[in-house]
Amino acid sequence: MLAFSAPAQNLFTSKNDNLIEIAPNGTQTIFISGFYTPLDLAFNSAGDLFEADMFGHSIYKFTPGGVQSTFASGFGTPLGLAFDSAGNLFVADWQNGNIIKITPGGTQSTFASGLFYPEGLAFNNAGDLFVAGQGNGNIYEFTPDGTQSTFASGVGAPNGLAFNSAGDLFVANEGGNIIEITPGGTQSIFASALYYPQKLAFNSAGDLFVVDMNGTIYEFTPSGVQSTFASGMSGNGPLAFQGETLPVPEPSILGLLAVGATALLVRRHRNLAA
Repeated sequence: MLAFSAPAQNLFTSKNDNLIEIAPNGTQTIFISGFYTPLDLAFNSAGDLFEADMFGHSIYKFTPGGVQSTFASGFGTPLGLAFDSAGNLFVADWQNGNIIKITPGGTQSTFASGLFYPEGLAFNNAGDLFVAGQGNGNIYEFTPDGTQSTFASGVGAPNGLAFNSAGDLFVANEGGNIIEITPGGTQSIFASALYYPQKLAFNSAGDLFVVDMNGTIYEFTPSGVQSTFASGMSGNGPLAFQGETLPVPEPSILGLLAVGATALLVRRHRNLAA
C-alpha cells in the first residue's frame, strides 16, 4: 500500500553545490543553491523536502516553493533519512552510531544506539525500519517499538537502501554491487560492476535509480536492464523522488471489517432508496 504518489515523479539530487530537480525526460533545474554537502534527502507526505547536511550538522526543510528552515540540528554526521507512516523522521547519525527519531513538531529522541556507522535507512510496509550498518556489513531490522534484529549480514559495506513494491530490499554496497534481498532473507546480485554505488530510490513505475561515486545516476528496469539517466552529479549525493511512496501499516482485520460494514450500509441505503 502506498501513502501517496505525486504525478510528477521528479528526481532530486545534488550537483555543483546545488540541489537539482530532474524531470522524467532528463531536464534539470536548480531547486536550491548553496549546499556543499547534502548527504540524503526525503519527502514527507505534505511534499516538503528534508535534507541532511554534513557540515551544517543539521536537517533542513524546504517547502515545495523552496522556502528553507532548519528542522533539527546537533548531529554528528547525518547520513540517512526516512519517514515512517506517522510522519516521524528518522535520521542515521553515522558519526555517533545512533538513529534519531524526530516528531513532526521537532521533538528528538534516540530510537537506537551503539550501531557501527549506520548509513542508509528504509521502512517496509509493515512499519519496520531497516538500517545499513556500513561498518560491519549488516542490515538491521527494528520493529516500531525498537526491537532490533539482524536481517542480513555479509553484504560488504552497505550504503543506500530501498524497497520495491514486492517488499524486496535493495542494498548498494562498496563492492560495486546492488544486492536484492527477499523478505525471507535470500540474497542475490541485482547489478554489478558499478564503481561505488551510493543512494538508491525507486520511482512509481518500479525502476531503480542509483547514484554512483563517478557522478552518474543509473536507471534499472525491474528486470535489471541498465541505462544512464544523468551524469555530472555529486558522486556522494542523495536521491529522492518527488511523490515518493511512504510506508503505511498493513490493514488490520478490524479495519477490513470496518470497510466491509461501510460497504454494506451503503448498499442497504441504495436498496431502500430504490
